[in-house]
Amino acid sequence: MKLLVVTSLKEYQKAVAKIMDQSGIEVFSVTETIGFKGDSTANLLDNWFGSGREKFDSIFLFSFTEETKAEKALELIARYNEEHHTGFPVRAFIVSVDKAVISK
Repeated sequence: MKLLVVTSLKEYQKAVAKIMDQSGIEVFSVTETIGFKGDSTANLLDNWFGSGREKFDSIFLFSFTEETKAEKALELIARYNEEHHTGFPVRAFIVSVDKAVISK
């Protein structure tokens, strides 16, 4: 069993849900969150009145799933990012689950 974790802008939620479906992952959770992106401006005068950090409505999605399905999701996310060149790619990673209690 693996834990698949995906983060993206909220506006990409439908696309990420479609990727989960295409991967065969039928059960997952989505949590809304606020992402921050630091200011890379070297000159403070360029951003005199700004806070230096921009906030973005984001989602945090996770699913406990089989390794093959998690790998398929990563493959599809990589393809999605290649086809949609934005400054905010969908990010994902897989975490091994050492122990679990599962009831059916």
